[in-house]
Amino acid sequence: MRLRTAVATATAALGAGTAAVVAVGRYGSRFALKPPEAGPVPEGMVTVHAVTKDRVVLTRTTASARRGRYGLAADGVHALVGDVADGTAYSVTRKLLAVPHGSLDAGSAVRLTPQVHYGNPRAALGLDYTEVDVPSELGPLPGWYLPGDRNSWVITVHGFGTTRAHAMNVLPALHHHGFTQLVLGYRGDEEAPPPPDGIGHLGRTEWRDLDAAMRYALQYGAERIVLYGWSTGATMALHAQHLSAVKNRVSGLVLDSPVLDWRATVAAAAESHGLPGTLAPLAVRAAEARTEPSGRRGAAPADPAPPTVPTLIFHGPEDSLAPWGRSRELAAHRPELVVLHTVRGAEHGAMWNVDPAGYEETLRRFLTPLM
Repeated sequence: MRLRTAVATATAALGAGTAAVVAVGRYGSRFALKPPEAGPVPEGMVTVHAVTKDRVVLTRTTASARRGRYGLAADGVHALVGDVADGTAYSVTRKLLAVPHGSLDAGSAVRLTPQVHYGNPRAALGLDYTEVDVPSELGPLPGWYLPGDRNSWVITVHGFGTTRAHAMNVLPALHHHGFTQLVLGYRGDEEAPPPPDGIGHLGRTEWRDLDAAMRYALQYGAERIVLYGWSTGATMALHAQHLSAVKNRVSGLVLDSPVLDWRATVAAAAESHGLPGTLAPLAVRAAEARTEPSGRRGAAPADPAPPTVPTLIFHGPEDSLAPWGRSRELAAHRPELVVLHTVRGAEHGAMWNVDPAGYEETLRRFLTPLM
């Protein structure tokens, strides 16, 4: 059903509780429960106007003018761009760092993504790694294992509308500090088993895949584990830190753009794809019905419980998908455990992108006692 038709039909039928209302709710909920590959918060495609050896000129939009380092992605194309170098009222010139996949040509339509790198850790970063299969209740989960000098492992888990390639933004920093790393793909990812009902559950069942990765790490020599998650991956980390049978081996959490209020996130995802705000409650209601794991073994509560180990949160007020206020409340409520590093000017999942050096220095200071 086209969104325009669905909205018009549902608006007319709201008082009657018709099937059209249900249809619109399900339509809106899909953007949170089965995010499109384009990412969780589509800011629109932009046109490439010119390309040189080290510059690319893009149509000026809120997204294309954001400061920092990003990927430019389209079908068959991935490029790495740096900060804004110049601009006009209608265009933005950014530094062009590399084009590892495809060809970036004038006239192409691309989108900015927080996933800067393309491929795998060796091809993109020159880091040694091994493809591993992590046993889970649904079947083998894909993972990148990166050896380190320490018995402290960092398990990274991506979030909303991204892939495990998102973690490559921070792999060099973690490698520099000697951590052994496991970059996890989980149910619903392209190379992983599908979820039984075909949709995501905002971390409520996916946390069990992270639990499987924790057990895998302990089997292969981990003494301490740091869970590092973005978006719903951060939600998974919080659930695992409370519910896993091996939770006592978790020494810390790093949460980037955490989804701490799933209802607000579902509504924001629906609205970002064009559903009017007045109809967003329909999407929330549909998501609640579709993800309610009644009778399902190992299901987590809808919203995660607060952490009980040292926790670093990267989050900012411009996150349009996961409310920053919940992170502020969590840090204020548990100041002895939770450190909030506020990042301004960053969209959801892009806290590293706006200031990589500052982000990595904050990460270093937090992780040093956990090494």
